[in-house]
Amino acid sequence: MSVQSVETHPASQTVKFTKMQGLGNDFMVIDCINQSVEFTTEKIRQWSDRNFGIGFDQLLVVENASQESVDFRYRIFNADGSEVQQCGNGARCFARYVYDKGLTDKTEIYVETASGVIVLYIEDSGLVRVNMGAPNFEPSSLPFLAPARQEEYALNVLGETLLIGAVSMGNPHAVLPVDDIKTAPVEKFGAAVESHASFPERVNVGFAQKVDNSHIRLRVYERGAAETLACGTGACAAMAVFRLWQQVGDKVTVSLPGGDLLVEWNGQADSPVWMSGPAITVFEGEI
Repeated sequence: MSVQSVETHPASQTVKFTKMQGLGNDFMVIDCINQSVEFTTEKIRQWSDRNFGIGFDQLLVVENASQESVDFRYRIFNADGSEVQQCGNGARCFARYVYDKGLTDKTEIYVETASGVIVLYIEDSGLVRVNMGAPNFEPSSLPFLAPARQEEYALNVLGETLLIGAVSMGNPHAVLPVDDIKTAPVEKFGAAVESHASFPERVNVGFAQKVDNSHIRLRVYERGAAETLACGTGACAAMAVFRLWQQVGDKVTVSLPGGDLLVEWNGQADSPVWMSGPAITVFEGEI
């Protein structure tokens, strides 16, 4: 793929990248170990534009780790240029990328993110399993301006009161239970909850329908990216909140518009959430 070069200073720069997707949540992945790239908000917005650029939900950056016991550093930028702490679908693509590119021969990969170290496993099936860390239900971890931790919160949005769960999976999530995912008020409440004053750093918003004890249907309005086909941390957040509410068991299939993820959590405070799903390379390019 060849598109018009983006000007950088002091001169134009050609950047090699890979386009990847996990359940339709799509990414531009850049190796910043073997090439030097200068990132600006304007440049990322240009690249993310689906008409004039490459088009993606998030930009994933591979860098050298700053810790000896860790293999890589993983950075994530939303389509609007903002840098975020975590992206679960991106983490699977990150693992597939560094392995397929020969940057590592390990199938157990330790990666540092802005929210801590995560572990990625490439399984024999080709799926990628991710240790997403323990869910954090403390409001300050999102941050969420609530007077005290509760299992459920009442949030006034557009003159209506919504009952939500709130959890950090390395990034902030509000989970809104709905009766039918097809008619979920994503368009009405997605942007309003994302930018609600109670979430000073904004929030990802999950609209979740319980099908049974082992199945959740989910749509996610992502912070800085609007509704996407899939959100890995959103799937983990929805499962964790429903598990906290004792509405589901320890192993749940989360169905998103782009496909299914398997999410596991035993409900114990310090136990990690595990997520398994696909990661696919779409094409290689230069810009």
